[in-house]
Amino acid sequence: MPGVNSTALNAARRTADLTALADGAPTDVLVIGGGITGAGIALDAVTRGLSVTLVEKHDLAFGTSRWSSKLVHGGLRYLATGNVGIARRSAVERGILMTRNAPHLVRAMPQLVPLLPSMSRPNRALVRAGFLAGDLLRKTAGTSGTVLPGSQRISAQRVIDLAPAVRREGLDGGLLAYDGQLIDDARLVCAVARTAAQRGARILTYTSASQATGTSVTLTDQHTGQSFDVESRAVINATGVWAGEIDASLKLRPSRGTHLVFDAATFGNPIAALTIPIPGELNRFVFAMPEQLGRIYLGLTDEESPGPIPDVPQPTAGEIAFLLDVVNTALGITLDTGDIIGSYAGLRPLIDTGAGHTADVSRDHAVVESSSGVISVIGGKLTEYRHMAEDVVDRAVELRHLDAGGCQTRNLPLVGAPQNPGSATAPMAGLPESLVLRYGAEAANVLATATCDRPAEPVADGIDVTRAEFEYAVTHEGALTVDDIVDRRTRIGLVAADRERVIAVAEELLAG
Repeated sequence: MPGVNSTALNAARRTADLTALADGAPTDVLVIGGGITGAGIALDAVTRGLSVTLVEKHDLAFGTSRWSSKLVHGGLRYLATGNVGIARRSAVERGILMTRNAPHLVRAMPQLVPLLPSMSRPNRALVRAGFLAGDLLRKTAGTSGTVLPGSQRISAQRVIDLAPAVRREGLDGGLLAYDGQLIDDARLVCAVARTAAQRGARILTYTSASQATGTSVTLTDQHTGQSFDVESRAVINATGVWAGEIDASLKLRPSRGTHLVFDAATFGNPIAALTIPIPGELNRFVFAMPEQLGRIYLGLTDEESPGPIPDVPQPTAGEIAFLLDVVNTALGITLDTGDIIGSYAGLRPLIDTGAGHTADVSRDHAVVESSSGVISVIGGKLTEYRHMAEDVVDRAVELRHLDAGGCQTRNLPLVGAPQNPGSATAPMAGLPESLVLRYGAEAANVLATATCDRPAEPVADGIDVTRAEFEYAVTHEGALTVDDIVDRRTRIGLVAADRERVIAVAEELLAG
Protein backbone atom coordinates (compact mmCIF):
# COMPACT_ATOMS: atom_id res chain seq x y z
CA MET A 1 0.00 0.00 0.00
CA PRO A 2 1.30 3.51 -0.80
CA GLY A 3 2.82 5.13 2.26
CA VAL A 4 1.52 8.19 4.03
CA ASN A 5 2.27 11.33 2.03
CA SER A 6 1.79 15.02 2.58
CA THR A 7 -1.85 16.09 2.45
CA ALA A 8 -0.88 19.18 0.49
CA LEU A 9 -2.34 19.62 -2.98
CA ASN A 10 -0.79 22.45 -4.98
CA ALA A 11 0.50 23.46 -8.40
CA ALA A 12 3.92 21.88 -7.89
CA ARG A 13 2.46 18.51 -6.89
CA ARG A 14 0.06 18.64 -9.82
CA THR A 15 2.90 19.28 -12.27
CA ALA A 16 4.99 16.45 -10.82
CA ASP A 17 2.05 14.01 -10.97
CA LEU A 18 1.16 14.97 -14.56
CA THR A 19 4.79 14.53 -15.61
CA ALA A 20 4.98 11.12 -13.95
CA LEU A 21 1.82 9.95 -15.73
CA ALA A 22 3.01 11.28 -19.10
CA ASP A 23 6.25 9.36 -18.55
CA GLY A 24 4.33 6.12 -18.10
CA ALA A 25 3.85 5.79 -14.32
CA PRO A 26 1.47 2.86 -13.74
CA THR A 27 -2.01 3.27 -12.31
CA ASP A 28 -4.44 0.56 -11.28
CA VAL A 29 -7.53 2.75 -11.11
CA LEU A 30 -8.21 5.95 -13.03
CA VAL A 31 -11.21 7.91 -11.75
CA ILE A 32 -12.85 10.54 -13.95
CA GLY A 33 -14.65 13.21 -11.93
CA GLY A 34 -13.60 15.30 -8.92
CA GLY A 35 -16.90 15.58 -7.07
CA ILE A 36 -17.75 13.76 -3.84
CA THR A 37 -18.32 10.43 -5.61
CA GLY A 38 -15.04 10.49 -7.54
CA ALA A 39 -13.05 11.65 -4.52
CA GLY A 40 -14.66 8.91 -2.42
CA ILE A 41 -13.76 6.26 -5.01
CA ALA A 42 -10.15 7.48 -5.14
CA LEU A 43 -9.88 7.27 -1.34
CA ASP A 44 -11.49 3.84 -1.16
CA ALA A 45 -9.24 2.43 -3.89
CA VAL A 46 -5.96 3.86 -2.62
CA THR A 47 -6.59 2.62 0.92
CA ARG A 48 -6.97 -0.91 -0.47
CA GLY A 49 -3.41 -0.76 -1.77
CA LEU A 50 -4.19 0.21 -5.37
CA SER A 51 -2.37 2.93 -7.31
CA VAL A 52 -4.92 5.63 -8.12
CA THR A 53 -5.24 8.67 -10.36
CA LEU A 54 -8.22 11.04 -10.21
CA VAL A 55 -8.76 13.56 -13.00
CA GLU A 56 -11.21 16.47 -13.04
CA LYS A 57 -11.59 18.84 -15.99
CA HIS A 58 -12.42 21.78 -13.72
CA ASP A 59 -11.78 22.09 -9.97
CA LEU A 60 -12.63 19.80 -7.08
CA ALA A 61 -16.35 20.07 -6.26
CA PHE A 62 -16.93 22.18 -9.38
CA GLY A 63 -20.25 20.50 -10.23
CA THR A 64 -23.20 19.20 -8.22
CA SER A 65 -21.12 18.52 -5.10
CA ARG A 66 -20.92 22.21 -4.20
CA TRP A 67 -24.59 22.98 -4.83
CA SER A 68 -26.22 20.80 -2.17
CA SER A 69 -28.20 21.84 0.93
CA LYS A 70 -25.09 21.06 3.03
CA LEU A 71 -27.12 18.36 4.78
CA VAL A 72 -26.08 14.83 5.69
CA HIS A 73 -29.60 13.40 5.63
CA GLY A 74 -30.57 10.54 7.89
CA GLY A 75 -32.91 9.15 5.25
CA LEU A 76 -36.22 10.02 6.89
CA ARG A 77 -37.84 11.09 3.63
CA TYR A 78 -36.97 7.76 2.01
CA LEU A 79 -38.48 5.90 4.95
CA ALA A 80 -41.72 7.82 4.38
CA THR A 81 -41.79 6.68 0.74
CA GLY A 82 -41.20 3.05 1.71
CA ASN A 83 -37.56 2.83 0.62
CA VAL A 84 -36.31 1.32 3.85
CA GLY A 85 -32.97 0.22 2.42
CA ILE A 86 -31.77 3.66 1.32
CA ALA A 87 -33.21 5.20 4.51
CA ARG A 88 -31.23 2.88 6.74
CA ARG A 89 -28.04 3.24 4.67
CA SER A 90 -28.36 7.01 4.86
CA ALA A 91 -28.69 6.88 8.65
CA VAL A 92 -25.68 4.56 8.93
CA GLU A 93 -23.53 6.72 6.64
CA ARG A 94 -24.56 9.88 8.51
CA GLY A 95 -23.37 8.28 11.75
CA ILE A 96 -20.06 7.23 10.18
CA LEU A 97 -19.42 10.77 8.96
CA MET A 98 -20.39 12.40 12.25
CA THR A 99 -18.40 10.11 14.54
CA ARG A 100 -15.51 8.66 12.53
CA ASN A 101 -14.78 10.11 9.09
CA ALA A 102 -15.46 13.82 9.52
CA PRO A 103 -16.70 14.87 12.97
CA HIS A 104 -15.06 18.24 12.34
CA LEU A 105 -17.19 18.92 9.24
CA VAL A 106 -20.60 17.45 10.22
CA ARG A 107 -22.58 18.57 13.23
CA ALA A 108 -26.08 18.16 14.62
CA MET A 109 -28.49 20.67 13.07
CA PRO A 110 -31.70 21.56 14.94
CA GLN A 111 -34.59 21.13 12.51
CA LEU A 112 -37.66 23.11 13.58
CA VAL A 113 -41.22 22.74 12.31
CA PRO A 114 -43.37 25.58 13.71
CA LEU A 115 -46.96 24.57 14.50
CA LEU A 116 -49.00 27.29 12.82
CA PRO A 117 -52.76 27.45 12.10
CA SER A 118 -52.12 26.65 8.44
CA MET A 119 -50.86 23.19 9.44
CA SER A 120 -53.71 20.72 9.99
CA ARG A 121 -53.77 18.29 12.90
CA PRO A 122 -53.31 15.26 10.60
CA ASN A 123 -50.25 16.90 9.07
CA ARG A 124 -48.86 17.68 12.53
CA ALA A 125 -49.35 14.08 13.54
CA LEU A 126 -47.66 12.94 10.34
CA VAL A 127 -44.59 15.11 10.97
CA ARG A 128 -44.41 14.00 14.60
CA ALA A 129 -44.64 10.36 13.54
CA GLY A 130 -41.94 10.97 10.97
CA PHE A 131 -39.62 12.50 13.57
CA LEU A 132 -40.21 9.54 15.89
CA ALA A 133 -39.40 7.19 13.01
CA GLY A 134 -36.23 9.22 12.47
CA ASP A 135 -35.31 8.67 16.13
CA LEU A 136 -35.75 4.94 15.64
CA LEU A 137 -33.69 5.06 12.45
CA ARG A 138 -30.89 6.87 14.30
CA LYS A 139 -30.90 4.27 17.09
CA THR A 140 -30.90 1.30 14.73
CA ALA A 141 -27.98 2.90 12.86
CA GLY A 142 -26.07 3.00 16.15
CA THR A 143 -25.75 6.79 16.38
CA SER A 144 -25.74 8.01 19.99
CA GLY A 145 -28.23 10.57 21.29
CA THR A 146 -25.26 12.65 22.40
CA VAL A 147 -24.33 13.01 18.72
CA LEU A 148 -27.90 13.51 17.45
CA PRO A 149 -30.45 14.32 20.18
CA GLY A 150 -33.94 12.85 19.99
CA SER A 151 -36.95 14.76 18.68
CA GLN A 152 -39.35 16.64 20.95
CA ARG A 153 -42.24 19.07 21.04
CA ILE A 154 -41.25 22.53 22.24
CA SER A 155 -43.04 25.67 23.44
CA ALA A 156 -43.89 28.71 21.36
CA GLN A 157 -41.27 30.74 23.23
CA ARG A 158 -38.58 28.17 22.47
CA VAL A 159 -39.58 28.28 18.79
CA ILE A 160 -39.13 32.06 18.82
CA ASP A 161 -35.77 31.74 20.57
CA LEU A 162 -34.54 29.32 17.91
CA ALA A 163 -36.04 31.14 14.89
CA PRO A 164 -36.90 34.77 15.76
CA ALA A 165 -38.48 35.59 12.39
CA VAL A 166 -41.20 32.93 12.75
CA ARG A 167 -44.83 34.00 12.52
CA ARG A 168 -46.11 34.60 16.06
CA GLU A 169 -49.87 34.73 15.42
CA GLY A 170 -51.45 31.41 16.32
CA LEU A 171 -48.08 29.78 17.00
CA ASP A 172 -48.73 26.59 18.98
CA GLY A 173 -45.17 25.56 19.73
CA GLY A 174 -43.09 23.46 17.41
CA LEU A 175 -41.62 20.09 16.61
CA LEU A 176 -37.84 19.84 16.93
CA ALA A 177 -35.61 17.11 15.50
CA TYR A 178 -31.95 16.88 14.54
CA ASP A 179 -30.10 15.95 11.36
CA GLY A 180 -26.51 16.22 10.17
CA GLN A 181 -25.24 19.48 8.69
CA LEU A 182 -22.01 20.02 6.78
CA ILE A 183 -20.08 23.20 7.40
CA ASP A 184 -19.68 23.01 3.62
CA ASP A 185 -20.03 20.35 0.93
CA ALA A 186 -17.05 21.54 -1.13
CA ARG A 187 -14.88 21.34 1.99
CA LEU A 188 -15.90 17.71 2.42
CA VAL A 189 -14.88 16.94 -1.17
CA CYS A 190 -11.53 18.66 -0.62
CA ALA A 191 -10.95 16.73 2.63
CA VAL A 192 -11.71 13.39 0.96
CA ALA A 193 -9.44 14.20 -2.00
CA ARG A 194 -6.60 15.35 0.25
CA THR A 195 -6.92 12.22 2.37
CA ALA A 196 -6.61 10.16 -0.82
CA ALA A 197 -3.53 12.20 -1.73
CA GLN A 198 -2.15 11.58 1.76
CA ARG A 199 -2.29 7.85 0.96
CA GLY A 200 -0.56 8.32 -2.39
CA ALA A 201 -3.33 9.01 -4.92
CA ARG A 202 -2.68 11.46 -7.74
CA ILE A 203 -5.36 14.19 -7.67
CA LEU A 204 -5.29 16.18 -10.93
CA THR A 205 -7.63 19.10 -11.44
CA TYR A 206 -7.96 21.00 -14.73
CA THR A 207 -7.20 17.72 -16.50
CA SER A 208 -9.86 16.50 -18.91
CA ALA A 209 -10.46 12.92 -19.99
CA SER A 210 -11.52 11.80 -23.46
CA GLN A 211 -11.61 8.62 -25.56
CA ALA A 212 -12.07 6.54 -22.44
CA THR A 213 -12.04 2.76 -22.68
CA GLY A 214 -11.87 0.11 -19.99
CA THR A 215 -8.07 0.28 -19.99
CA SER A 216 -7.04 3.69 -21.33
CA VAL A 217 -7.86 7.40 -21.35
CA THR A 218 -6.52 10.43 -23.19
CA LEU A 219 -5.75 13.20 -20.69
CA THR A 220 -5.41 16.88 -21.57
CA ASP A 221 -3.89 19.51 -19.28
CA GLN A 222 -6.44 22.32 -19.50
CA HIS A 223 -3.78 24.89 -18.63
CA THR A 224 -1.19 23.95 -21.27
CA GLY A 225 -3.26 22.05 -23.84
CA GLN A 226 -0.80 19.12 -23.70
CA SER A 227 -2.42 15.70 -24.24
CA PHE A 228 -1.14 12.19 -23.58
CA ASP A 229 -2.53 8.68 -23.20
CA VAL A 230 -2.66 6.82 -19.90
CA GLU A 231 -3.23 3.12 -19.42
CA SER A 232 -5.08 1.86 -16.37
CA ARG A 233 -6.32 -1.52 -15.24
CA ALA A 234 -9.73 0.02 -14.44
CA VAL A 235 -11.34 3.26 -15.63
CA ILE A 236 -14.22 4.58 -13.52
CA ASN A 237 -16.63 7.26 -14.70
CA ALA A 238 -17.85 9.31 -11.71
CA THR A 239 -18.87 12.48 -13.51
CA GLY A 240 -22.43 12.72 -12.18
CA VAL A 241 -24.83 14.49 -14.52
CA TRP A 242 -22.09 14.59 -17.16
CA ALA A 243 -21.68 10.77 -17.16
CA GLY A 244 -23.20 10.54 -20.65
CA GLU A 245 -20.26 12.49 -22.07
CA ILE A 246 -18.00 9.56 -21.14
CA ASP A 247 -20.53 6.79 -21.92
CA ALA A 248 -23.28 7.84 -24.33
CA SER A 249 -25.38 4.78 -23.49
CA LEU A 250 -26.16 6.07 -19.98
CA LYS A 251 -29.60 7.55 -19.42
CA LEU A 252 -29.90 10.17 -16.69
CA ARG A 253 -32.75 12.44 -15.68
CA PRO A 254 -31.26 15.54 -14.06
CA SER A 255 -33.38 17.47 -11.59
CA ARG A 256 -32.55 21.00 -10.49
CA GLY A 257 -32.33 21.92 -6.82
CA THR A 258 -32.27 25.66 -6.23
CA HIS A 259 -31.29 27.61 -3.09
CA LEU A 260 -31.51 31.31 -2.25
CA VAL A 261 -28.98 33.06 -0.01
CA PHE A 262 -29.93 35.66 2.62
CA ASP A 263 -28.16 37.60 5.32
CA ALA A 264 -28.86 35.75 8.59
CA ALA A 265 -29.88 39.05 10.19
CA THR A 266 -32.89 39.13 7.85
CA PHE A 267 -34.16 36.03 9.68
CA GLY A 268 -33.18 37.38 13.11
CA ASN A 269 -30.00 35.24 13.23
CA PRO A 270 -31.71 31.88 13.85
CA ILE A 271 -29.90 28.91 15.38
CA ALA A 272 -32.24 26.25 13.98
CA ALA A 273 -33.20 25.32 10.45
CA LEU A 274 -36.77 26.47 9.89
CA THR A 275 -38.53 23.53 8.25
CA ILE A 276 -41.69 24.50 6.40
CA PRO A 277 -44.13 22.00 4.85
CA ILE A 278 -44.86 22.66 1.18
CA PRO A 279 -48.62 23.31 0.93
CA GLY A 280 -50.45 20.42 -0.70
CA GLU A 281 -47.52 17.99 -0.54
CA LEU A 282 -46.65 15.19 1.87
CA ASN A 283 -43.12 14.74 3.18
CA ARG A 284 -41.70 17.68 1.25
CA PHE A 285 -40.35 20.76 2.99
CA VAL A 286 -38.51 23.98 2.35
CA PHE A 287 -35.57 24.64 4.69
CA ALA A 288 -34.14 27.96 5.87
CA MET A 289 -30.76 26.87 7.23
CA PRO A 290 -28.20 28.91 9.20
CA GLU A 291 -24.84 28.61 7.45
CA GLN A 292 -21.26 29.84 7.75
CA LEU A 293 -20.35 33.47 6.93
CA GLY A 294 -23.55 34.73 8.60
CA ARG A 295 -25.85 33.50 5.86
CA ILE A 296 -29.12 31.61 5.47
CA TYR A 297 -29.60 29.14 2.61
CA LEU A 298 -33.24 28.70 1.64
CA GLY A 299 -34.05 25.63 -0.41
CA LEU A 300 -34.85 23.57 -2.17
CA THR A 301 -36.67 22.84 -5.38
CA ASP A 302 -36.90 19.60 -7.35
CA GLU A 303 -37.54 20.49 -10.98
CA GLU A 304 -37.02 18.58 -14.22
CA SER A 305 -33.97 19.88 -16.11
CA PRO A 306 -33.95 18.42 -19.63
CA GLY A 307 -31.57 19.35 -22.42
CA PRO A 308 -27.84 20.11 -22.48
CA ILE A 309 -26.07 20.05 -19.10
CA PRO A 310 -24.68 23.49 -18.21
CA ASP A 311 -21.40 23.80 -16.30
CA VAL A 312 -23.10 26.13 -13.81
CA PRO A 313 -26.91 25.73 -13.62
CA GLN A 314 -29.01 28.80 -12.88
CA PRO A 315 -32.16 29.20 -10.75
CA THR A 316 -35.32 30.16 -12.62
CA ALA A 317 -37.68 33.00 -11.71
CA GLY A 318 -40.38 30.41 -11.01
CA GLU A 319 -38.20 28.55 -8.51
CA ILE A 320 -37.28 31.78 -6.74
CA ALA A 321 -40.94 32.75 -6.46
CA PHE A 322 -41.84 29.27 -5.18
CA LEU A 323 -39.25 29.35 -2.41
CA LEU A 324 -40.27 32.84 -1.30
CA ASP A 325 -43.97 31.90 -1.31
CA VAL A 326 -43.40 28.83 0.87
CA VAL A 327 -41.08 30.45 3.40
CA ASN A 328 -43.38 33.44 3.80
CA THR A 329 -46.16 31.14 5.04
CA ALA A 330 -44.11 30.62 8.21
CA LEU A 331 -42.61 34.07 8.78
CA GLY A 332 -43.78 37.15 10.63
CA ILE A 333 -42.03 39.20 7.96
CA THR A 334 -42.49 39.13 4.20
CA LEU A 335 -39.40 38.36 2.16
CA ASP A 336 -39.12 39.44 -1.45
CA THR A 337 -36.47 39.36 -4.16
CA GLY A 338 -34.83 42.46 -2.70
CA ASP A 339 -33.79 40.45 0.35
CA ILE A 340 -31.93 37.83 -1.71
CA ILE A 341 -28.14 38.36 -1.69
CA GLY A 342 -27.22 35.29 -3.72
CA SER A 343 -28.53 32.06 -5.22
CA TYR A 344 -27.36 28.77 -6.65
CA ALA A 345 -28.69 25.68 -8.38
CA GLY A 346 -27.37 22.16 -8.78
CA LEU A 347 -28.40 19.17 -10.88
CA ARG A 348 -29.06 15.82 -9.24
CA PRO A 349 -27.74 12.91 -11.34
CA LEU A 350 -30.93 10.83 -11.10
CA ILE A 351 -31.26 7.55 -12.97
CA ASP A 352 -33.93 7.80 -15.68
CA THR A 353 -36.70 5.43 -14.63
CA GLY A 354 -39.40 6.88 -16.87
CA ALA A 355 -42.42 8.97 -15.97
CA GLY A 356 -43.27 10.70 -12.69
CA HIS A 357 -42.13 13.79 -10.83
CA THR A 358 -38.38 13.98 -10.21
CA ALA A 359 -39.06 14.35 -6.48
CA ASP A 360 -40.33 10.77 -6.57
CA VAL A 361 -37.40 9.29 -8.51
CA SER A 362 -35.20 7.00 -6.41
CA ARG A 363 -31.97 8.46 -5.04
CA ASP A 364 -30.36 5.03 -5.25
CA HIS A 365 -27.27 4.49 -7.39
CA ALA A 366 -26.23 1.98 -10.03
CA VAL A 367 -22.86 0.67 -11.23
CA VAL A 368 -22.77 -0.05 -14.97
CA GLU A 369 -20.06 -1.45 -17.24
CA SER A 370 -20.20 -0.06 -20.78
CA SER A 371 -19.39 -1.99 -23.94
CA SER A 372 -16.00 -0.24 -23.97
CA GLY A 373 -15.25 -1.51 -20.47
CA VAL A 374 -15.62 1.82 -18.64
CA ILE A 375 -17.23 1.32 -15.23
CA SER A 376 -19.74 4.09 -14.46
CA VAL A 377 -21.57 5.00 -11.28
CA ILE A 378 -24.79 6.98 -11.69
CA GLY A 379 -27.48 8.23 -9.34
CA GLY A 380 -26.92 8.34 -5.60
CA LYS A 381 -26.72 11.14 -3.07
CA LEU A 382 -24.01 12.96 -1.14
CA THR A 383 -24.75 11.29 2.21
CA GLU A 384 -24.04 7.86 0.74
CA TYR A 385 -20.85 8.77 -1.13
CA ARG A 386 -18.68 6.42 0.98
CA HIS A 387 -21.03 3.47 0.51
CA MET A 388 -21.24 4.18 -3.23
CA ALA A 389 -17.46 4.29 -3.50
CA GLU A 390 -17.14 0.96 -1.71
CA ASP A 391 -19.68 -0.57 -4.09
CA VAL A 392 -17.90 0.78 -7.20
CA VAL A 393 -14.44 -0.33 -6.10
CA ASP A 394 -15.74 -3.77 -5.13
CA ARG A 395 -17.11 -4.10 -8.67
CA ALA A 396 -13.89 -2.86 -10.28
CA VAL A 397 -11.80 -5.29 -8.23
CA GLU A 398 -14.09 -8.15 -9.28
CA LEU A 399 -14.31 -7.23 -12.96
CA ARG A 400 -10.61 -6.42 -13.44
CA HIS A 401 -9.20 -9.03 -11.04
CA LEU A 402 -7.31 -6.38 -9.09
CA ASP A 403 -5.08 -7.42 -6.21
CA ALA A 404 -6.71 -5.34 -3.49
CA GLY A 405 -7.64 -5.56 0.16
CA GLY A 406 -11.06 -4.94 1.64
CA CYS A 407 -12.71 -1.55 2.12
CA GLN A 408 -10.95 0.57 4.78
CA THR A 409 -13.02 3.76 4.78
CA ARG A 410 -15.68 3.00 7.37
CA ASN A 411 -13.35 3.97 10.22
CA LEU A 412 -10.94 6.23 8.34
CA PRO A 413 -10.55 9.79 9.71
CA LEU A 414 -10.32 12.41 6.98
CA VAL A 415 -7.82 15.26 6.94
CA GLY A 416 -8.89 17.61 9.74
CA ALA A 417 -10.41 14.88 11.91
CA PRO A 418 -8.57 14.57 15.25
CA GLN A 419 -7.30 11.03 14.58
CA ASN A 420 -5.88 11.74 11.11
CA PRO A 421 -2.05 11.51 11.09
CA GLY A 422 -1.85 14.90 9.38
CA SER A 423 -3.70 16.74 12.16
CA ALA A 424 -2.00 19.67 13.82
CA THR A 425 0.28 19.23 16.78
CA ALA A 426 0.25 22.98 17.47
CA PRO A 427 -2.10 24.14 20.25
CA MET A 428 -5.70 24.86 19.20
CA ALA A 429 -6.46 27.23 22.08
CA GLY A 430 -7.23 30.79 21.08
CA LEU A 431 -7.99 30.03 17.43
CA PRO A 432 -11.03 31.74 15.85
CA GLU A 433 -14.14 29.56 16.06
CA SER A 434 -14.81 30.01 12.35
CA LEU A 435 -11.34 28.62 11.54
CA VAL A 436 -11.88 25.53 13.70
CA LEU A 437 -15.34 24.95 12.18
CA ARG A 438 -13.86 24.87 8.68
CA TYR A 439 -10.57 23.04 9.34
CA GLY A 440 -11.05 21.01 12.50
CA ALA A 441 -7.81 19.67 14.00
CA GLU A 442 -5.93 21.15 11.05
CA ALA A 443 -6.87 24.73 12.00
CA ALA A 444 -3.60 25.48 13.78
CA ASN A 445 -1.67 24.42 10.66
CA VAL A 446 -3.46 27.06 8.58
CA LEU A 447 -1.92 29.87 10.61
CA ALA A 448 1.35 28.08 11.46
CA THR A 449 2.27 27.46 7.81
CA ALA A 450 1.25 30.91 6.54
CA THR A 451 3.99 33.02 4.97
CA CYS A 452 1.81 35.92 3.83
CA ASP A 453 1.63 39.33 5.49
CA ARG A 454 -1.02 39.72 8.24
CA PRO A 455 -2.15 36.06 8.12
CA ALA A 456 -4.81 36.39 10.85
CA GLU A 457 -6.40 39.46 9.27
CA PRO A 458 -9.83 39.04 7.60
CA VAL A 459 -9.83 39.13 3.81
CA ALA A 460 -12.48 41.88 4.04
CA ASP A 461 -14.39 43.68 6.78
CA GLY A 462 -17.26 41.59 8.13
CA ILE A 463 -16.07 38.30 6.50
CA ASP A 464 -14.62 35.81 8.98
CA VAL A 465 -12.16 34.26 6.51
CA THR A 466 -8.50 35.05 7.13
CA ARG A 467 -5.75 35.81 4.66
CA ALA A 468 -4.03 32.63 5.85
CA GLU A 469 -7.02 30.59 4.63
CA PHE A 470 -6.67 32.01 1.12
CA GLU A 471 -2.97 31.11 1.17
CA TYR A 472 -3.71 27.62 2.54
CA ALA A 473 -6.19 27.04 -0.29
CA VAL A 474 -3.29 27.54 -2.71
CA THR A 475 -0.52 25.74 -0.80
CA HIS A 476 -2.52 22.80 0.60
CA GLU A 477 -5.99 22.53 -0.96
CA GLY A 478 -5.22 22.52 -4.67
CA ALA A 479 -6.63 25.94 -5.57
CA LEU A 480 -5.10 27.06 -8.87
CA THR A 481 -7.34 30.04 -9.73
CA VAL A 482 -9.11 32.93 -8.04
CA ASP A 483 -12.42 31.17 -8.62
CA ASP A 484 -11.13 28.06 -6.83
CA ILE A 485 -10.33 30.13 -3.74
CA VAL A 486 -13.39 32.37 -3.67
CA ASP A 487 -16.12 30.13 -5.05
CA ARG A 488 -15.20 26.68 -3.70
CA ARG A 489 -12.60 26.71 -0.90
CA THR A 490 -14.30 29.53 1.03
CA ARG A 491 -17.76 30.05 -0.60
CA ILE A 492 -17.49 33.83 -0.29
CA GLY A 493 -18.36 34.01 -3.98
CA LEU A 494 -21.97 32.95 -3.43
CA VAL A 495 -22.64 36.62 -2.69
CA ALA A 496 -21.50 38.75 -5.63
CA ALA A 497 -20.93 41.87 -3.52
CA ASP A 498 -18.68 39.97 -1.11
CA ARG A 499 -16.89 38.33 -4.01
CA GLU A 500 -15.87 41.68 -5.46
CA ARG A 501 -14.38 42.76 -2.12
CA VAL A 502 -11.99 39.80 -1.86
CA ILE A 503 -10.84 39.28 -5.46
CA ALA A 504 -7.71 41.40 -5.05
CA VAL A 505 -6.65 39.47 -1.94
CA ALA A 506 -7.14 36.16 -3.76
CA GLU A 507 -5.04 37.42 -6.68
CA GLU A 508 -2.32 38.58 -4.30
CA LEU A 509 -2.05 35.27 -2.45
CA LEU A 510 -2.33 33.20 -5.63
CA ALA A 511 0.67 35.09 -7.00
CA GLY A 512 2.59 34.11 -3.86
